[in-house]
This record gives sequence, C-alpha cells and structure tokens, in this order.
Amino acid sequence: MFVLVVEDEVTLGDGLGRSLRASGYDVAWAQSLTEARTLLPQRDPDLITLDVMLPEGEHAGFTLAQEIREVSAVPILFLTARDAVEDRIHGLDLGGDDYLVKPFSLDEYLARVRALLRRDAQVKKAKLVCGPLELDLARRSAHWQGDLLQLSEREFALLELFAMNPERLYAPAELLDKLFPNADSGLKVIRVYVHYLRQKLSKDAIVTVQGGYRLGLSVAEAEAVS
Repeated sequence: MFVLVVEDEVTLGDGLGRSLRASGYDVAWAQSLTEARTLLPQRDPDLITLDVMLPEGEHAGFTLAQEIREVSAVPILFLTARDAVEDRIHGLDLGGDDYLVKPFSLDEYLARVRALLRRDAQVKKAKLVCGPLELDLARRSAHWQGDLLQLSEREFALLELFAMNPERLYAPAELLDKLFPNADSGLKVIRVYVHYLRQKLSKDAIVTVQGGYRLGLSVAEAEAVS
C-alpha cells in the first residue's frame, strides 16, 4: 500500500513517514502543495494524509483535495490544527474521508489509516446495478442508461443510499440526519437534492411515497455485482 503524506512540519512529517514504513507501507512525503502536485502524477496513492495549512496558504490543503476529487476517489485523511466545526464540515464536503485534529497520537493516526484503507478495499469490490442505473463505488461515478452522470458528492451519496437499499423507504428526517446533518435549510435540502436527481435521471427514478422516498426502479432488477 502506498501512502502520500502532505505535511509541511518537518518533525511531524518525518515521524509519520517512519511510523507508516514501520507498519509496512510504502511512503512518499511532500512538504508543500507544489511538491504534492509533482508527486501525484508519478504514482497513484492508496491513501493521502493531507495537512490543510501548507506553505502556499492556510487553505492550500483544501485546494489540493478539491483538485484530487476531480480525478480520483482515493481516501483523504485531513490532518490539521484547525479544529473549528466549519473547517471540518468544509473538508468533508470537499470529499475528505476523515479529519484528525493536531496534536494526535501516532497510534490513532495509524488506526485511522488502517480503517480507511480497509474501507476502500471493500468499496472497490462492488458496483451497484439497479436496472438502467449503475454506480461504481470506487470511482464514485454513475451511469444512467449507459450515459455518464455529472453528480456532486452529495448527489452521489444520496443516490448510493437509495441504490444500496432499493426496497427501503427513507423518511426525509432520516436522510437529513445521514447526509446533511448541518444543513441550515432543514428538510428543504432533501427535496432539493431529490429534485436534482430526478432531473439528471428521470422523474420516476426517485418516487415519493407517504412517509418518504425510495428508488423508483423495479426492485426485481436491482442487484449488487462484484
């Protein structure tokens, strides 16, 4: 497993690299946004641990995460001294998979690395096929009737939830809690995202049933394939 560490603090970056190598991982270390951009095209990492504050700016890590998410679903673990809830939400909304606030123990860091790599290995095994809908969970991509859909992270997450449980009826409050726990607009955000999905798939792809929403495709056609 290859881990890219993006961290400008020399002592911490060196320590993370040593700990990862001692645990059997292959490691590359970038100390800036520029170095990371140079390393990424050379080899695809299995995991990136990414400091938010880099020499190029206090939000440079967020910038890099956004760039990465445009081309890859590689797990991203943010490491930062910025512990504000808003920063954590922003990082996760950009596609980050976990968020570890400094200072932290190396044991916890390694545990989170293992968890993310384990989860990623499981995700890569599966695609979800529900009639004309196909979701690639590794690439975070979706096709409808063979055509690639342009979905945001949240649109994909909502569609994934429906496709993984095609027979289940989801109450708006449950969807809000699972996917949009910090939304200021309340349940309205669920109606908005369901509307987005209907526009991009079909008006019957997500159906409204008394009490909530569910996938509107024939359940008999829904199957998970490896």
